[in-house]
Amino acid sequence: MFTVFDENLARTALEIRDRHRAYTAGRWTEQELTAHQLDALRSTMEYVKKNSPFYRRHLVDVDPQSITSLAPDQLAAVPFTTKDHLRQEFADVLSLPMHKAWIFYETTGTTGRSTPCPRDNTDSLHNNTALTVYYDTIFRQYGDEQIIGVSGPTELHAFGDTFGEVCRNLGHAVAKMWPHSPMVGFDRALETLRALPATGLFSTPGMALTLAKKAHAAGLDPRRDFHLDVIMCTGELASPSLLENIGEVWGARVYNALYASQEASVMGAAGADGGLYTAPLLNLYEVIDPGTGQAVAPGDDGVRTGELVVTSLYQGSKPLVRYRTGDLVRLSPPAAGRSLPAPTLEVLGRTRDTLVIGGREISGYDLEELLLAHPRGYLDYQIVIDAVDGRDELSLRLQLPDDRSGVRLDEGEIARAVDDRLGVPLRFEYGPLGSVTTTGAMVSWKAARVEDRRLAVPDEERAAALAVAGGRAQ
Repeated sequence: MFTVFDENLARTALEIRDRHRAYTAGRWTEQELTAHQLDALRSTMEYVKKNSPFYRRHLVDVDPQSITSLAPDQLAAVPFTTKDHLRQEFADVLSLPMHKAWIFYETTGTTGRSTPCPRDNTDSLHNNTALTVYYDTIFRQYGDEQIIGVSGPTELHAFGDTFGEVCRNLGHAVAKMWPHSPMVGFDRALETLRALPATGLFSTPGMALTLAKKAHAAGLDPRRDFHLDVIMCTGELASPSLLENIGEVWGARVYNALYASQEASVMGAAGADGGLYTAPLLNLYEVIDPGTGQAVAPGDDGVRTGELVVTSLYQGSKPLVRYRTGDLVRLSPPAAGRSLPAPTLEVLGRTRDTLVIGGREISGYDLEELLLAHPRGYLDYQIVIDAVDGRDELSLRLQLPDDRSGVRLDEGEIARAVDDRLGVPLRFEYGPLGSVTTTGAMVSWKAARVEDRRLAVPDEERAAALAVAGGRAQ
């Protein structure tokens, strides 16, 4: 309600709302969207050149008005912004001084210097409006009497504020809880979910599984003793099969709810049909070859696969221009009959998380989908890669309920699928996995989920994940 104290912001908020509603209702033509994006791109470039010390230097040779189309050859005249730029330039990337923001966030800093991510009212209005309009297609399926739990990674993360405000916009009650906090813990978080009772939950996939593990350890059945209708997962790589398993464990519909980062804010959000949709009013999207930096041409099906590059189309505290996310994606064109008219994303993991197993390259997303397509009812998983006599081998570690209730598992079927795709043998191990699998949102999917024994010593990220796991409240 802060906008009622600022008439200009109140008008802006209504304009943004109406624009997003019109777009998601299909009332924008492709030509109108292109014109909007081109105008907003030039506005962002002019804004950062004027206000950001870094971009004043970085874009010194670029005239925003010389960009007359969104064609790849024109965009290529604008230099990329990288994660290294953000770490090295720190506050010089900002386009507004810190006191102009309404809140301060920062990146986790588990494997490098934390970078500041303040947000002003313009940032929050644009991003939270898009999420509100997209998520309305989901939550309206479950009626008006909803209580939503929000379990995020840290207090310096946008997770709680963002989802709290979006739920408030939609008229739903919210309970924020941080199970890894020693002041809350998992027992209290579970009791809160039961007592309310919560009908929905925002969490990472790892947190949803950890809460289920803790429930089983307390003698509770997530399906029987809780009342979750919907789980909105974000913050980690999540294949469709992993989400389906979480849904079976909890008896809920599970969505890959959000693709975002502290630095770039919202880049994708879920619709009712389960698609992860781009937000073309927030960002301009490019897909490049991570090796050459050149634009990737769409295939015959219109799909582009490569590293995602985004440019902010609104002007707040920290708009980014041609920001290389470091994430590998499949970007598909809009399709008729979908929940929203935007292109859809599959986030395949970070470009540096691509693995070579048995001499064949595979993304984290596709490896997870390969291994988890068939088993259901497990409470946690981890992948081990080893080399025996010069040949790669995989092990799939699964933690199952003690009574194996609801478990469906055909080892032969999974092993055959792995042999067909990677040409390596697959073994199975069962038992507790510890807390390193909970660190995906803090470090990376690969550090949390993959133990690569082919390395002489754990890499930097794996070491960071083990350190985070060791320091967390259990």
